[in-house]
Amino acid sequence: MLLIALLALPLVGAIAVALMPRADERGHRHMGMVFSCLTFLVSLGLLAGFKLKTGGMQFEASYPWVKSLGINFHVGVDGISLWLVLLATVLSPIVMLSTYKAITDRVKEFVVSLLVLEMAMIGALVSLDLFVFYVFYEIMLVPMYLMIGIWGHGNKIYAAIKFVLYTLVGSLLMLVAIIYVYVTHGQVTGDYTFDYMVLTQSVWGEPAQLYLFAAFFLAFAIKVPLFPLHTWLPDAHTQAPTAGSVVLAGVLLKMGTYGILRFAIPLFPWAAAAYAPYISGLAVIGIIYGAMVAYAQRDAKKLVAYSSVSHMGFIVLGMMAMNEAGVEGSIYQMLNHGISTGGLFLAIGMLYERRHTHELDQFGGLWKRMPVFAGIFMVVMLSSAGLPGLNGFIGEFLIMVGAFTHHQQQLAADLPLFIWHSRLIASIAAIGVVLGAVYLLHLFQKLMFGPITQPKNADLQDVSWREIMTFAPLLLLIFVMGIYPKPFLSRMEGSVKLMLKEYKIKFKASEGHRGKPKRLTALRYRNRYPLWKISAPRPSDKKAAKKRDVHEKAKRVIKRRRVGMLWPPTPQVDLRRTNTSPVVQPIKVGGAA
Repeated sequence: MLLIALLALPLVGAIAVALMPRADERGHRHMGMVFSCLTFLVSLGLLAGFKLKTGGMQFEASYPWVKSLGINFHVGVDGISLWLVLLATVLSPIVMLSTYKAITDRVKEFVVSLLVLEMAMIGALVSLDLFVFYVFYEIMLVPMYLMIGIWGHGNKIYAAIKFVLYTLVGSLLMLVAIIYVYVTHGQVTGDYTFDYMVLTQSVWGEPAQLYLFAAFFLAFAIKVPLFPLHTWLPDAHTQAPTAGSVVLAGVLLKMGTYGILRFAIPLFPWAAAAYAPYISGLAVIGIIYGAMVAYAQRDAKKLVAYSSVSHMGFIVLGMMAMNEAGVEGSIYQMLNHGISTGGLFLAIGMLYERRHTHELDQFGGLWKRMPVFAGIFMVVMLSSAGLPGLNGFIGEFLIMVGAFTHHQQQLAADLPLFIWHSRLIASIAAIGVVLGAVYLLHLFQKLMFGPITQPKNADLQDVSWREIMTFAPLLLLIFVMGIYPKPFLSRMEGSVKLMLKEYKIKFKASEGHRGKPKRLTALRYRNRYPLWKISAPRPSDKKAAKKRDVHEKAKRVIKRRRVGMLWPPTPQVDLRRTNTSPVVQPIKVGGAA
C-alpha cells in the first residue's frame, strides 16, 4: 500500500491544482509544494521499512488491471530501484521551490505537469509489469514535452519535437519486443503475461535473445543517451527551463540506465554478454567524446549537457562489467549524477534569472560579487568532477574497479582477449576522469575568476535564502554520500548479488540450451563470426551428433585400411544454411534448462 500511496499523492495533487482558480498562482505553487513534500515523506517510509538482508522485491502490491490479457498493476522495489525512487521524490520539491521566480506564465499548468511527471517517474521505477512500465515510460514524455515547448526559450519547439521523436522511435522498438515476448511466452507455456517476475524465469533461444535485447537496449540507450544517440540532449537541455533541465538530468536520463539494468540484462543475459564489448566500447567513446566537446562549449548549459553524455557513459560501462563493484558503482553514480548535475543546472538557472544568458563570455569575476553562490557552485562542481571526499568519487572508483575485473574472468576464464579488452577499455575510460576535471574547472574559471568585463555583472545580487534552501539538501547529500557511503551501498548489495547470481545461472542455461560445447562461450563465437552474422542459428543437437558419428566412422575405416593418409579436419558446419527457429525454453532459475 505504501507504493500505491506514493503514486497516488502526486496524481491527487495534480488534480487538486487543476481544479483551483487560474488566478491563484500563489496557491498553485503552495499546493504543488505541499504534495511534493508529502510524497517525499511517504518515500522515507520505504527507506525506514526496507530490509537489508532481503535481496528480492519488497513492498510488493499486485492488482488485476486487464485480467483477460494478463495485465496486472504489479509494483515493488528492491535495492536497485529504492534510491532512484528517493532521488525522484527529493528533486521534485527542490525543483518546485526553484521555480517560484523563474516560472511566471501559466503557473497552474506548470505545477500540474511537474506533479504528473513525478508520478510517472515513480511509476516507471516501481513497475514489475512490462505493460505498466511502458505506460508510465510514455506518460513521462507528455509533461516533459510541454515543459520544453511552453516554458523553454530560444528554439524550444524544435528541441521539444526532437526530444519526443527520438524517444518515441526507441519506445516503439521496445513495444514490439514486449509484444513478441508476451505472445511467444504465451504460445510456448500457455501463460500469457507481462509480469516481469514470471518472464525472468524463462531462457530464450539465441536469435530471439539477440533481437529482443537489441530492441530493449536501443530504446533505453536513446534515453541514457549513449553515444551516438545523444544528439537530442544538448538541444533539450539548452532550450528547457531550469526545472526541466534538473528533472531531465536528475531522473529522466536514469530511466535509460535503470531500464537496461532492470529489464534488458535479466531477460536476455546471453545477448547482454555477447553485446557487452561493443556497448562498453560505445560507452568509452561517449566518455571521451562528451568530455572533449564539453570543453569546447561556450554555452554553460550545453557544457553541462555534454558532461552528462560523459558521465552516463561511465554508468553504462559499470553496468556492462556485470560484477558487484561495477553494478553497485553504476547505481551509486546514477544518484551522484542526479545530485551533482542537477545542482549545476540549478546554479546556471540562477545566473540566467539575473542575466538572461548562458554564454560564458558574458560572465567573469562573479566570485567578487557573489561569494556565497561561488562557494556553493565550487562544491557542486567538484562533486561532479569526482573529488575524493565528495559523492562523485565513490561511484567512479567502484565503476573503474568493476571495469578492470570484467565478468568474463568468471564466466569465460579461457578468453584472454576479452579480459585484455576490458582492461584496455577501463584504462581509456580513466582518461575521461581527468578530462572531466579539465572542463569543469574551465567552467568555474570562466564564471568566477578574472575581471568583471560586463557592466551588468557589477550589480548582481548574491543568492537569497530561498535559493540557499534549494541547494541545502543537495549539499548535504554531496558530503554524506562522499564521506559515509555505507548506508547507500548496503541497501543495494543484496539485490545486486541476487541479480548477478540469477544472471550467471541463466547465462549458463542459455549456453546449454544452444547445445554448444561447454567451453565455447558466447563471446568466442563472436570472435569466429563477424557482427552482421550474429543472428545465425545453431544446428540442432541431432544433426551435429549425426555429423560427428559419420566422421568418426569414416576415420575408423581409413585407419583400418592403413592407407597412410592423415585424416582431414572435420569440415565446418555452414551455420548460415541451417534453419533452426528461435525457441523459448522455460526454466526455473537454478534448475535445468
